[in-house]
Amino acid sequence: MKTSSPKLQKVSVKDVARRSGTSLGTVSRVINGGASVSADARARVEQAILDLGYEPNAGARQMRSGRSGLIGILLPSLDVPFFGILAQSLEQALFRNGYHSLICNTEENELNEQRYVSTLLGQQVDGVIAAAVVTTQNFDRFADRNIPIIAVDRSPDGEPGHLVSVDHKEGGRLMAKHLLDLGHKDIAVVATPTHSAPIMDRIAGIEEALAEQNCAPVGIALGETHSFDASFALARQILNDTKPTAVIGTSDIAAIGVIHAGHELGYRMPDQLSVIGFDNLPQSAHIFPPLTTVEQPIVLLGELAAQELLHQINGEKFEKPDLNRLSLQVVVRASTAPPYSVSTEIR
Repeated sequence: MKTSSPKLQKVSVKDVARRSGTSLGTVSRVINGGASVSADARARVEQAILDLGYEPNAGARQMRSGRSGLIGILLPSLDVPFFGILAQSLEQALFRNGYHSLICNTEENELNEQRYVSTLLGQQVDGVIAAAVVTTQNFDRFADRNIPIIAVDRSPDGEPGHLVSVDHKEGGRLMAKHLLDLGHKDIAVVATPTHSAPIMDRIAGIEEALAEQNCAPVGIALGETHSFDASFALARQILNDTKPTAVIGTSDIAAIGVIHAGHELGYRMPDQLSVIGFDNLPQSAHIFPPLTTVEQPIVLLGELAAQELLHQINGEKFEKPDLNRLSLQVVVRASTAPPYSVSTEIR
């Protein structure tokens, strides 16, 4: 005689509340991303959900709350370390507050971006964080649907209220000032990618700081591809053409390309060539010589961008973040020193 398998009993919110020793309201707030839940209660509810295998009904939750619990994240690339670190910071900050992320890698292609924007609209996302938007039209598509959008690092519409970013012009000034204070005058720049507004702001800051000391870059090598290989090629060219005593890479990737080119061309670093970068990526401390760089707080940048978006989605639960915390600082390592003539005199 054939017997039927026992029917699995569906786990309910009541089961989660009973297992966690909390109220139905507490379980509901945890599931729906409410902020007014103690850390201990949240942990017990999340553990009960895991133990019981509870699966919230996303459709029912959206009907009740009018929200999907989904956030779109638009990125230009995931193989550039800056954006990989930023994506992880954003995703974790949103997840801690009960939201799930849809990460979209546009490759800074207008058609890709347009299709991803359509997908996010179709998923009825509650908000969007964009680290790079190619067109203002795509930016406006969210605004037309009253979907909050926060730009990180650069804003296509130029509105400061939509932007969470460090002061990139000040970053350029800090790089140049560090080398000027060491005594360098013959300073070159390797900059990629030039379609990035933050990169152009850093170049403007570099030129401004040098002009204040009656100097100018001995050469600026510009490239459209943000990669080690492209930066290496640009650095070889500018080192051969201008013979600087120091080179500014407008990112750590650019600066590491300069260091590799310097090694290949026989420079002793930092005695014959100083190099400084921007970002303070993890690998910058492990190249030889370790890279002096201007640190921007990438993880904090992501956390504050997430907080700003959640504040716009639900202001009474999430305070507006203090963006003044996004300060820059020079991290001095062994890739910079006084120019060769000054170094020998000191010795």
